[in-house]
Amino acid sequence: MIERLQGFPDTVVAISARGYVTRSDYERVLIPQVKQALDRHGKIRCYYELGADFSGFEPGAAWEDFKLGLEYLSRWERIVVVTDVDWIRLAINTFRFLVPGEIKVFATTQSAEAREWISAIPGSAPSSA
Repeated sequence: MIERLQGFPDTVVAISARGYVTRSDYERVLIPQVKQALDRHGKIRCYYELGADFSGFEPGAAWEDFKLGLEYLSRWERIVVVTDVDWIRLAINTFRFLVPGEIKVFATTQSAEAREWISAIPGSAPSSA
């Protein structure tokens, strides 16, 4: 299941994936949210949280994720993935060179830092908490 997260700037598409993620989750939640954000902004950011209860992707969901990323490749300004799932971290680190924008991976214990990074104005110093 994919859920939309609140409390982010308008340029950030923020979601949380829990349990088993299906193609329908992408079609109902993520894809419309991305398209709405792109209608309002030239470039957008994505905050993607995969919690401890995340158990995987249906093959159709993985395909939708890949297609969505490629379709708007030049419009991703920043992407952050918050996860402790080792194979997700490895995949992102392996293929990060394909993404023209900035991409970072944070552990779930660093979600506050991840939220700050995805929301920050590029070139600004992070605030001290």
